[in-house]
Amino acid sequence: MSATVRVRSLVLSLHPPEATIRRSVVPLVTLAASVALLSGCAATPEPSSTAAASGSGTDTASTGYPLTVDNCGTEVTFTQAPQKVVTIKSTTLETLLALGLGDHVVGSAFTDGPVPDDQADAAAAITSISDFVPGQEATLALEPDLVYAGWESNLTAEGAGDRATLAGLGVNSYVAPSACKEEAYKPDPLTFDDVFSEIEEVGAIFDVSDRAAELVAEQEKDLAAVTKNESGLTALWYSSGTDTPYVGAGIGAPEMMMEAAGLENIAADVHDTWSALGWESIVADDPDVIVLIDATWNTAASKIATLEANPATAELTAVKEKHYVTVPFPAGEAGVRNVDAVSSITDQLETLGL
Repeated sequence: MSATVRVRSLVLSLHPPEATIRRSVVPLVTLAASVALLSGCAATPEPSSTAAASGSGTDTASTGYPLTVDNCGTEVTFTQAPQKVVTIKSTTLETLLALGLGDHVVGSAFTDGPVPDDQADAAAAITSISDFVPGQEATLALEPDLVYAGWESNLTAEGAGDRATLAGLGVNSYVAPSACKEEAYKPDPLTFDDVFSEIEEVGAIFDVSDRAAELVAEQEKDLAAVTKNESGLTALWYSSGTDTPYVGAGIGAPEMMMEAAGLENIAADVHDTWSALGWESIVADDPDVIVLIDATWNTAASKIATLEANPATAELTAVKEKHYVTVPFPAGEAGVRNVDAVSSITDQLETLGL
């Protein structure tokens, strides 16, 4: 009997700076030839009738395989804990590292920036196979038994391989539930319970439910310890773009974090995760604070230069007073860094005297 876990998920809009997908499609004959390699990746244990148990903080929880999860509307069955994983996007890599599963990662791709300091040593031992979405050939060359993707769009014929093709080759796929596109699966809005749910489900998939439970308990404790700003500040979450800025809207990770920090999102009425928003609207709202996403391809410093050079935005209260708060790009998407990001935002607001 397989244990079925239903995943909640969220539509995650594609950030314009990251819209580039590496084009590397493997001919079918090459994919078929990979089956022989993949079939020898790991022996399959005898199925257990025990369902996945919840972590309790002690080494007592264990996953009963086969385990079937409903992931973005695709049923994925695990007959054992994945042993050779390719991660796509920082959020997926960091989740596995936070669970102590770095030795299961045979390759990472499309990372959005450096990992947290406490994960640096583990990450250094992992091969980066592409700065963008890896092609099928590069993905299959590592003989993975799982591709763990941050976005559904990572798993296409033009990317790492569509889910059906990968499954036919014996490779499971799992998409971060926060990024599922189907209405029935996206959290609306995203909550920290959704973020924690993914950690717990990944823990069950890898038979480390105790570790997942401990990580969630630690994050819940840290979130509860955040002193929410009570000044009634309005804020813009400025992710990318110059001519038309791309901002955190009303149902995604930016809104979740701003609300937890006590900031009122000026784009909260936009029913999306991220969205384009005209400068005219931003100037009219005149936010007290601007949250700047710091990415290597679009740094916080470059955004400040844009804001201060434009005669209209230079008159914004937040710009004149230099009320800037920065968040690293990997912490701006749903994942294990969101709680730390909330704490950092409130600390920065305090430093600014707000």
